[in-house]
Amino acid sequence: MKDFAQAMANFFGGTHRRPAWRKRGQGDGFRIVAVKTGDVRRMSRNVGEVRIPKVGWVRFRWSRAVPGGVKSYRVTRDRAGRWFVAFAAVPEPIPAPGTGQIVGVDRGVAVTVALSTGETGRVPALGDRERARLSRLLRKLARAGRGSVRRGKVRAAITRLRARETDRRRDWIEKTTSELARRFDVIGIEDLNIGGMTRSAKGTPKAPARNVRQKAGLNRGILTAGWGRLAGRLEDKAPGRVVKVGPAFTSQTCNACRHVARRSRDQALFRCVACGHQDNADVNAAKNIRDIAAGLAVNARGGDRDAGPVKREPQRDLLLMR
Repeated sequence: MKDFAQAMANFFGGTHRRPAWRKRGQGDGFRIVAVKTGDVRRMSRNVGEVRIPKVGWVRFRWSRAVPGGVKSYRVTRDRAGRWFVAFAAVPEPIPAPGTGQIVGVDRGVAVTVALSTGETGRVPALGDRERARLSRLLRKLARAGRGSVRRGKVRAAITRLRARETDRRRDWIEKTTSELARRFDVIGIEDLNIGGMTRSAKGTPKAPARNVRQKAGLNRGILTAGWGRLAGRLEDKAPGRVVKVGPAFTSQTCNACRHVARRSRDQALFRCVACGHQDNADVNAAKNIRDIAAGLAVNARGGDRDAGPVKREPQRDLLLMR
């Protein structure tokens, strides 16, 4: 009841959606509060036990150290059928190295992360054999009858494959964000509206949209890359050291001469039409993000996305009013 009251308060506060009825297989779990000191104990190097009311002692894999003085924990079950226990504790942020280095981070689909230092990284995905197996399972799922035992087994196999991909993505994001927080004092990143970028483009029957399948593939690529989780974990691990900059013209601006032209940007190569400077397109954008975050440069027309452009042509209607 306390969780429901808090959920309704968040909904009326405008920060969350209205709480909905639970669905089998989604969000399964419960929370235990008022945990005592003896309710968690370690049995061996990799095995621990936790006391659950009405159940008793339940063993779990001791994957990391449990901080002392925890007051609550949550037991959850994911779609792949795996059970987890998470103890509530706020970790300490990663301290800044104190070197004064600033890095710009550009997020993409083909290249997940490009740094202004020239380094790039990609989210690990399923291998060729795993993707082929996933395709076979999806075809088998389409032929299985609804509500049948066979369909349930196929769905479980698909869920396990997708959970493996999700685990790899989360592990890569955790390692990448920890490395960035340890190496650099200031981290510049674009302030992207990911929800708006991944909105469906189906349109309406009266006004059908174009390139719907291509837009759906782009949405899938953005969500698979984990842009939102990457930015969120950076802010958690390096609070106060993450600078969000406006994304306008960062990929079209030459980092050498500051000339802005759409023709300069190719898929993977940036060749300035003004000075001839060449660089990796994602790395060039990351350098622009770094310069904006450091205060060494501004966007093409100055200002940020919220305040609006500073340099702009005078509007004709305003001139006529004078």
